[in-house]
Amino acid sequence: MRTFDLTPLFRSSVGFDRLSQLMDTASRLDDGAASFPPYNIEKHGEDEYKITMAVAGFSIDDIEITAQEQNLIVRGSKQKEDEDESVYLHRGIANRAFERRFQIAEHIRISGASMENGLLYIDMVREVPEYLKPRTIEIAAPKAGKAVKNKTIENQAA
Repeated sequence: MRTFDLTPLFRSSVGFDRLSQLMDTASRLDDGAASFPPYNIEKHGEDEYKITMAVAGFSIDDIEITAQEQNLIVRGSKQKEDEDESVYLHRGIANRAFERRFQIAEHIRISGASMENGLLYIDMVREVPEYLKPRTIEIAAPKAGKAVKNKTIENQAA
């Protein structure tokens, strides 16, 4: 297993404490569990994203999507079909339950989900609050009385 030293990054940045936790989580993922169901992550424009998951054989009622803090969890569990007791010669369509977890960044909002032709679409948009957007900070000029007062205090101390 690889270990990453992020010390140089932390010397010049503030607020990236979760980065090492995310890297640990990503390195511990089980490759077998991460392969079902297959999915794509797409970026549309500056602030729009879409996750597409292949969920053939599942209906809308079989799938649950939960967004909590910076986690998006998609669960699928097939409803039992008591009507048909078929004998399969080959079963290539997976009907097993699944749980897929995604770490999403701050200010990402799930804007909707839809399902069509066995594909589940989850739309997301980044909505950065106004107070976090870049802004120009004006520098106030020193007040004349305040500058003179400070000068006087320095002269008295000398």
